Amino acid sequence: MTEQPHLDGEALAELQDVMEDEFDVLMRTFLYDSRERIASLKQAVSEQDAEALAHAAHSFKGSCINIGAPLLGELCRTAENAGKEQRLEKVPAIIDAIEEEFRNVADLLEKLMVR
Repeated sequence: MTEQPHLDGEALAELQDVMEDEFDVLMRTFLYDSRERIASLKQAVSEQDAEALAHAAHSFKGSCINIGAPLLGELCRTAENAGKEQRLEKVPAIIDAIEEEFRNVADLLEKLMVR
């Protein structure tokens, strides 16, 4: 498997170009929403709700791909597939990986944003 970057610089540059002054707002919204989505993943696992897990992971995956966070998106795809296949036993470790990667992405995005 090829190592994916935390952030896709090309995708981010395109977003910055398109969003202009609203880029920071978009990034802050992504960061806030991501924290909510991680909480939803955890809740779905604690309730053993595979369908809710798949839905939450699918939604989070789309956000990650749109924002240019490919590795985070791939981890969400793994969680989504586990939910679809009703395999929740390995999901806590996947969520741990999602949280760790989100911290990496958040740190990098914070450095890109204007203070």
